Amino acid sequence: MAKDSDTVAQAKKVPIEPTHFSYTERDVIIYNLGIGATEKDLQWTYEGDDEFSALPTFGVVPQFMASSTLPLDSWLPDFNPAKLLHGEQFLSIKAPIPTSGELVNNARLFEILDKGKAAAVTSIVETRDKSGTLIFENHSTVFIRGSGGFGGARVGSDRGPATAVNAVPKRAPDAVVEEKTSSSQAALYRMSGDVNPLHILPEFAAIGGFDKPILHGLCSMGISGKHVFQKFGPYKDIKVRFAGVVYPGETLVTEMWKEGPSVIFTTKVKERDTLVLASAAATLVDGATKARL
Repeated sequence: MAKDSDTVAQAKKVPIEPTHFSYTERDVIIYNLGIGATEKDLQWTYEGDDEFSALPTFGVVPQFMASSTLPLDSWLPDFNPAKLLHGEQFLSIKAPIPTSGELVNNARLFEILDKGKAAAVTSIVETRDKSGTLIFENHSTVFIRGSGGFGGARVGSDRGPATAVNAVPKRAPDAVVEEKTSSSQAALYRMSGDVNPLHILPEFAAIGGFDKPILHGLCSMGISGKHVFQKFGPYKDIKVRFAGVVYPGETLVTEMWKEGPSVIFTTKVKERDTLVLASAAATLVDGATKARL
């Protein structure tokens, strides 16, 4: 692998202050609603339910400010936030998810790749509770169009399930779930912390080259992660590559294949027959969880 350029090597050395995240059961419910839970799903939308819980992909929420506020503009050439696209996300769930609490995030720049016409930046955030117990680990990769050319590595390192290709088996899926998003899905999901105007402001979306505001990639990930959970039970990690955009109001179709301890899945927009989540998989808890078909 190519050696980091001086610019990248220096960026990696800059200390990143921890960020704190406090939340209540109300925040859990808002997140669950934001990825399509309904009034019928009392375990996700009523705090008094005996099985009240956060959906597994809630793990992307506490770390969000830590991974999204890295000082990219201080060293990346021609940085434009409207040209930033979320490329991949990997979430590892290390402990039971509290339904309220105070968490601490420690972020670090892991890898910065020069793709020529773009930069690919991967950060890793560890999220712990006040006792120091590791709850979540997130790997986030973003692509910044127009910010390449700074030199250094072009190909990333192997991070196991976080970078796995997850090729789709050559057989019919074991489960398929369709879910129509709401026209206000992005407006609701942004209440969980991702307030990028790309998802609400038409003129900002236009700068990014989109006809109208798009749904958050992490929202699509959460909806599909919910489908995996509903069909195959709990999982300990989940990874997706964001392959296309979703407009609020479109229908997501998640196709799932059980392969050993994992569920490989893809997600497409039904109306446009367009792939939006690829190279995706979740590793089931205890590996052989019986499918809930």
